[in-house]
Amino acid sequence: MPNAEIIQATFERAAEACADPAPLVYARLFALRPDFKPLFDMDTDGGVRGSMLETCFEAILGLVEGSGSQRVILSAARFSHGGYGVEGAEFDVMFASIRDVFRDILLPDWTAEEEAAWADLLCEIAAIA
Repeated sequence: MPNAEIIQATFERAAEACADPAPLVYARLFALRPDFKPLFDMDTDGGVRGSMLETCFEAILGLVEGSGSQRVILSAARFSHGGYGVEGAEFDVMFASIRDVFRDILLPDWTAEEEAAWADLLCEIAAIA
């Protein structure tokens, strides 16, 4: 299991440094996967993006706290996103984007321990079917 204290600390530090990481996370997501951008064409007010990011944050924090319900929620989300053509490892790109943005926000203070904790977390998320 990823180190909960480290993951939670990156959330806290990123929140202190950046009040709203959503634009950065979606810019990163769309840079990695430009084909995902049209999936949000009808999200004219950003509500879907905001809700999706909030769900991702809750899932991450729940996982590191040991919440079994977040595994079920992630599994269901992985399945439902297949209906949008986002399947397999494509689903995990959102979580990698969050990690990348947090790392960018926190540089140069991002540590090897934080990188390792996030790598463990991303592996755990990828293993949830």
